[in-house]
Amino acid sequence: MKKKIIAIVLAAGEGKRMGSGIPKQYMIIKSRPMVYHSLKAFQESQVDEIVLVTGEDEIEYCRQYIVERYHFTKVTQIVAGGRERYESVYFGLKAITDADYVLIHDGARPMINQKIIADSISGIEKYGACVVGVPAKDTIKVIDENEFAKETPSRKSLWIVQTPQSFEYKLVLDAYEKLINSGDETATDDAMVVEKYSGHKVKLIMGSYDNIKITTPEDVRISKAFFRTRKVFHYLHIIHDRIIWFQMKLYLLKKK
Repeated sequence: MKKKIIAIVLAAGEGKRMGSGIPKQYMIIKSRPMVYHSLKAFQESQVDEIVLVTGEDEIEYCRQYIVERYHFTKVTQIVAGGRERYESVYFGLKAITDADYVLIHDGARPMINQKIIADSISGIEKYGACVVGVPAKDTIKVIDENEFAKETPSRKSLWIVQTPQSFEYKLVLDAYEKLINSGDETATDDAMVVEKYSGHKVKLIMGSYDNIKITTPEDVRISKAFFRTRKVFHYLHIIHDRIIWFQMKLYLLKKK
């Protein structure tokens, strides 16, 4: 029996560090609101449904100007988020009535692609819990309360965690229920919640260095550059494929 897969896209943050005057998830990137790109990726994927979590005052805006305008038919619910990310995730999970797997993604990561989504789904099927990320390229320092370096962990054991973070639905829902009931407010990502409140190990799978989270104006410029690069490579692939096709046609003609 086919497993039901739901994506939760989080777009409830205020984006104060952006300094744009509007929530960052609605800033325009490549002529579309930022959250559009994440929704489009999941719309075109194996995912069955999408739950969009946004600010309570922005639900109608999202429905009319994003979901309906761009025909995101897989968005079945738009729900209000909470003050913190973990609350928004919990509200998204509670809105789901039937699912086997869930992928939790930050709407501020517009560079997500089909390979990342497909690998995440394969990861849930194999491990029950997985998170995309990339190995750290830079040396990381642990500092003390006075901001002096006190430890330098080996880069071999350090990954930069991204989203989507993907789980068996009941596993992550139960973990979040325990988190909410405990009053713990220290959770910064979903893997941390599952690790702490279920004891289930979370597998790290390779994401992409392009899959950045947009937090500051510098990130917006970087993401636009990535989108331009993707477009260039897209056309290069088309040209390459046509060259190969013509080479094959010439080869077959010579054979005759």
